[in-house]
Amino acid sequence: MSDRPDSPADFEARLRAIGDRQYHDKHPFHELLHSGGCTPDQVRAWVINRYYYQTRIPMKDAAFMSRVSDPDLRREWRSRIEDHDGRAPGEGGIARWLKLAAGVGLDPDYVRSEVGILPATRFAVDAYVRFVRDEPLLPAVASSLTELFAPAIHKNRIAGLLEHYDFANTDTLSYFQNRLTEAPKDVAFGLQWVMDNARTRADQDAAVRALIFKTEVLWAQLDALWSAYVEPGRIPPGGWQPGQGLA
Repeated sequence: MSDRPDSPADFEARLRAIGDRQYHDKHPFHELLHSGGCTPDQVRAWVINRYYYQTRIPMKDAAFMSRVSDPDLRREWRSRIEDHDGRAPGEGGIARWLKLAAGVGLDPDYVRSEVGILPATRFAVDAYVRFVRDEPLLPAVASSLTELFAPAIHKNRIAGLLEHYDFANTDTLSYFQNRLTEAPKDVAFGLQWVMDNARTRADQDAAVRALIFKTEVLWAQLDALWSAYVEPGRIPPGGWQPGQGLA
């Protein structure tokens, strides 16, 4: 393999090919969810466990910003924290996710407590936070580029949930609707930053590995849900049990 860096077009194609190959929209759990095949408890399990991921996104972004000396990069990046935390109580992506939780019959306070998170979910999500906190800035930014592939899954999810589930409406699905406008802004900046800063073949390879790692974090969360609540349906100790935390 040549040590010469890929052209910008070829490098971007390498990054986008990761989504075509292994983004979590291809996981059987999402296929089940979007087609209306999930039971109410399987949907609740997904909402509870995904909440843990949602809460850690602004935490990993804050950890990233603590290492950034460039005020322009910090200024651009901090909007991601505001998107999830909001600027006031009741605003932002986390609050919108709790609306979804209430819509599927869960007590938002129970979901907020983080009781019932699957061990594998905690392990995968915490690994992502550590990665962004500890790795060089280039792979840390590159790991966020799964947002390249997110608009398609949000559109499919909105359409599938509205078609198949009674809980779905503009209020309960507001998280996904907002991400249709938030994610493209984030990814446009992140992709350009990676393209500008991955100057060597080693840089490009590090960015590719980081994006692969992030897709594996997302995939591992769905593997945990599938194993615990679909088949074989073996809920590990500490995992949410159907009937717990209902409103």
